[in-house]
Amino acid sequence: MKEEIPVKPKQEMREVLLTQQETDEDRVLNLSLRPQGLDEFIGQPELVGNLKIAIQAAKQRGEPLEHLLLSGPQGLGKTTLAYILAHEMNTKITATSGPAIERAGDLIGILTNLGEGDILFIDEIHRLSKVVEEFLYPAMEQFQIDFVIDKGPYAKTIKFNLKRFTLVGATTRSGLLTAPLRARFGLAYHLNFYEEEDLVRILERSAKLLSSPLDQEGASEIARRSRGTPRVANRLLRRVRDYAQVKGDGGVTKPLAEKALNAQGIDTLGLDEVDRRVLKAILHQYNGGPVGLEALAATLNEEVDTLVDVVEPYLLKVGLLRRTPRGREATRTAREHLGMAIKPLL
Repeated sequence: MKEEIPVKPKQEMREVLLTQQETDEDRVLNLSLRPQGLDEFIGQPELVGNLKIAIQAAKQRGEPLEHLLLSGPQGLGKTTLAYILAHEMNTKITATSGPAIERAGDLIGILTNLGEGDILFIDEIHRLSKVVEEFLYPAMEQFQIDFVIDKGPYAKTIKFNLKRFTLVGATTRSGLLTAPLRARFGLAYHLNFYEEEDLVRILERSAKLLSSPLDQEGASEIARRSRGTPRVANRLLRRVRDYAQVKGDGGVTKPLAEKALNAQGIDTLGLDEVDRRVLKAILHQYNGGPVGLEALAATLNEEVDTLVDVVEPYLLKVGLLRRTPRGREATRTAREHLGMAIKPLL
């Protein structure tokens, strides 16, 4: 009898893809490497400067921080900043995510347990359902919620006063946020990809915490292949550290970092196997593009959200991919990097 293989729901498959190569040990180490205060946070200088002013002003007035929206690609520090804000404001933080709040009732318990000045962090806030989002509006504006008890002619609406809290929302797809929700955030900032010198500083700090010897050239090599993302940089550092421990004397140098990252399939631009598959599909099967996102996802047997959230942002940043009204196109730089020519049309 043929054994049936259970098929994961699309949502579960997407969550697995978005946390690619990240083990439980990686997540624990990420927490241990997370900075505790704004003074320890490296990069995003304009954002950090504005947050310091907002925090100081709120403390002087004795008020909670205004609601804050953080947007940008994955791994740039949105969650880290939420926890830093809780530390700087000396308050508690409750963390959840948009998909985890399925009904308005799920939100009632969270909101009513928040204390004065506490922070509610909602990751992927653009994925809140419409009902939950509308339930959140009065909570953000008047710090009140209305909920209905009983049904039919006996139904009653009860108004419940909340303690003043700060909502910190994080999103990788700010364009999917509704205008009414976006308008209710007093502070809104976008996180950009990091410069190489900032990533070097992050790697040097992480190497000290991990007690892993790392020289300047080794740090630069890892930073160059880190996709402008601190989370990726720290993950690659751990993989290079493992390689150095087994194949070397434990110290991370440039030659050793090159060997370790090449063994991991990370090339000189920081592209991994998924990135190269995307570019090769556009170049080989669609002659460089343009190709629609749905068609590309079907060709690669990947979820559309995975391509949009994980793959595209960096490929667009380094000029390997181009968005057009007709679809995605691979650039000349992508062809040169992969050593592929356009197929002649028959």
